[in-house]
Amino acid sequence: MSVEKKPLNEAKPGESSGPSVDDLLAQEKKRSEDILTRLKYAQADLENYRKRAEKEAKEAGESALRGLAGRLLVVFDELELAIKHLDEGDVSGELKEGFLMVERKFLTALESAGIQRIECVGKPFNPELQEAVEKVQGKSKKEDIVIEELRPGFTFRGQVLRPSMVKVELAARVAGQEAKASE
Repeated sequence: MSVEKKPLNEAKPGESSGPSVDDLLAQEKKRSEDILTRLKYAQADLENYRKRAEKEAKEAGESALRGLAGRLLVVFDELELAIKHLDEGDVSGELKEGFLMVERKFLTALESAGIQRIECVGKPFNPELQEAVEKVQGKSKKEDIVIEELRPGFTFRGQVLRPSMVKVELAARVAGQEAKASE
């Protein structure tokens, strides 16, 4: 018994041989569009991942710099305290000048890292930048003024790293204003 093998693409009369060329072309076009869409999504995901990784790395660096700055500010406070004590003691001018030079270089190094000293003496009191540790009654009727800086404050790239500790001269209040303020 012999079995005849027929080619697969050979059709009997009146019978269709499978999908037409147009159908195959449409299927391949749909498949290629699907692959292209998935490729675009993958590319967008990769770009989003890259941006997120860069942002996280930048934030980690800034966080580390902020922590280092906090520790360095303690050293700066000690340096300023030493300079104040030099004024009280019988110390040569060269030694004091040396300390002042170190202080200037320290401030320059902080500024190069984006850390700025908050200037406040003689300016209106700003509770976002300063912490009032002492208040004295003044005669001016305009606004509360910082008259002394007890500990310098600093900002890091526009954000308060450490507020200034200040002595504030309070503006004289009109009787009606004091009543409203106490309510």
